[in-house]
Amino acid sequence: MPDRIDLDDFLLSGLVKGVPGGIAPFKLRDAGARRWNLLREDLPLPAAVLKTSAIDHNDRWMQSFLRLSGAVIAPHGKTTMSPALFHRQLEHGAWAMTVATVQQVQVCRAMGVDRIVLANQLVGRQAIRYVLDELAAHKELEFYCLVDSVAGVRQLAEAARGRMLQAPVNLLLEGGTMGGRTGCRDLAGALEVARAAAAAGPALRLRGVEGFEGLIQGKAAEETEAKVRAFLDFLARIAEACLHENLFAPGPIVLSAGGSAYYDLVVDRFSQERLGRETIVLTRSGCYLTHDSALYRRSFERLHERKPEIDKLGEGLRPALEVWAYVQSRPETTKAICTMGRRDVSSDADMPVPELWCRPGGNMAPQALAPGHSVTGLNDQHAHLTLPAESPLRVGDMISFGVSHPCTTFDKWQVLWLVDDDYTVTGGVRTFF
Repeated sequence: MPDRIDLDDFLLSGLVKGVPGGIAPFKLRDAGARRWNLLREDLPLPAAVLKTSAIDHNDRWMQSFLRLSGAVIAPHGKTTMSPALFHRQLEHGAWAMTVATVQQVQVCRAMGVDRIVLANQLVGRQAIRYVLDELAAHKELEFYCLVDSVAGVRQLAEAARGRMLQAPVNLLLEGGTMGGRTGCRDLAGALEVARAAAAAGPALRLRGVEGFEGLIQGKAAEETEAKVRAFLDFLARIAEACLHENLFAPGPIVLSAGGSAYYDLVVDRFSQERLGRETIVLTRSGCYLTHDSALYRRSFERLHERKPEIDKLGEGLRPALEVWAYVQSRPETTKAICTMGRRDVSSDADMPVPELWCRPGGNMAPQALAPGHSVTGLNDQHAHLTLPAESPLRVGDMISFGVSHPCTTFDKWQVLWLVDDDYTVTGGVRTFF
């Protein structure tokens, strides 16, 4: 295993967004000892925080869901790119970590992660060289990547030829959809790739079938879900055909799909598949740990409609990620400007959701914002907030914004603060984007 980097040694100072200025640098491990409180204005705003009670709850909920379904999870690390959260997920039973790029593989390896799914094709001289070097040096590394072309298989096989690898490159054959992203579009093409992978030699091993359903769209939710189910059937047919031709390497067959919207459909379909060999049903939701206040909140509501038996698991997922900002101007009766913009919060799926407010120096308990408060636009460092004329908000008030699509909020912060329910800082997590 490569030497593990101690994240807690990361130095924080006013050069890092969200850290007060004019203080001596200190280590991340010491953040909680300062007992900063966001509502007391101990932190500059904007600030991104993670409520630990919500993270704990979401972690327990997903563990219960997986026990109910019989599946395992390899959370997609691109959501948070926070190794502290990676290790939490692994310690709580995650089968592996999923990543999207070789840089993300490098982060996982530097933090001591030994089972990694690169949910992407491995291409390019430097990327392939790095992975093969790791496999040559570390027999404990279990590495998976995707293939969807004979050319891709041949590039990997050529690069591995003559290398003394201690562990193989495990391949997952990717199925795709017409007009979609990567992946084989039909069964004949998939089998051609699978045969090439099976014939490539001991350095490459075909271990399963994979796909990503998150980009499938229909005119209504029911049509989208029908298309997702059809796509999962297609992946199952690929697995059945590969097994019929004995193309899989020894060991459990991996059947994997599942972003953060349809993982229930994935585990239900793949758990029904009877291949006559040990099978690992692998979902890869990355957003369950923090959830959100819009995109995945709606997805979870739909999941509950599809699978009402999850009621037995108790309360569903809670949003854990918040971005706080000040009201800096109220230039019009029904308009306020806040100290937060595209550099601080996601807007690719929905605008941020104003949820709570408080007035510094007054009642410390945040209050829910009344209906009619909405973000209608973002500049780089400003949020345009439309509000009712009778809104109590004034300059200097603090607002908590929920996010939609946490992936593109995490990537805007080097450090996010962990807070308790009173918004006292208990620690922080560093990201590596």
